[in-house]
Amino acid sequence: MQTLTEKEKMLSGEYYFPSNKVLQQDRAKAKAVCQQFNLAPESANKSALRALQGLFAASPNSWIEPTFYCDYGYNIHMGRNFYANHNVVILDAAPVTFGDDVMLAPGVLISTASHPLDAKRRNKGLETAKPITIGNSVWIGMGAKILDGVTIGDNAVIAAGALVNKDVPANTVVAGVPAVVIRQIENEDTISV
Repeated sequence: MQTLTEKEKMLSGEYYFPSNKVLQQDRAKAKAVCQQFNLAPESANKSALRALQGLFAASPNSWIEPTFYCDYGYNIHMGRNFYANHNVVILDAAPVTFGDDVMLAPGVLISTASHPLDAKRRNKGLETAKPITIGNSVWIGMGAKILDGVTIGDNAVIAAGALVNKDVPANTVVAGVPAVVIRQIENEDTISV
């Protein structure tokens, strides 16, 4: 029986030690690229953005405003026309998958990582991570927080300041702490462009 590495454990949703040397090196690389991106002058923004996009699994036609932070980058999968406004944080110990045409407002926090409820495991430094999936044409409002294991359906709107700890159905607006569905998005909410 083959023993899994801490990185393999992390990616498979098992308890893992983030203090592992390989994972520390992966995070250090991502932090260095994020720092370079965040400190780049406006005149060098496009080249700094290309370097940042090099961390991600895919990022066609994406645009990210500084400041931006992530843990690893290689677990972030972006669809077409992804946009992240200022001060977005994505803690990607597990895959974070965005559909096409997703927009993140300033201050959005997306976290796949969690710590054990059991104090002994938590005090040893263990954590787990569960994937987050965000559908097509989703808008996530300012300061919203998306927690581990959540799936957000197509065309959903997450209100500013919401704490999303459960799946969000397609074509709904959610708000609150914790977030709950406050309404359906109806045909009269759409216009021809």
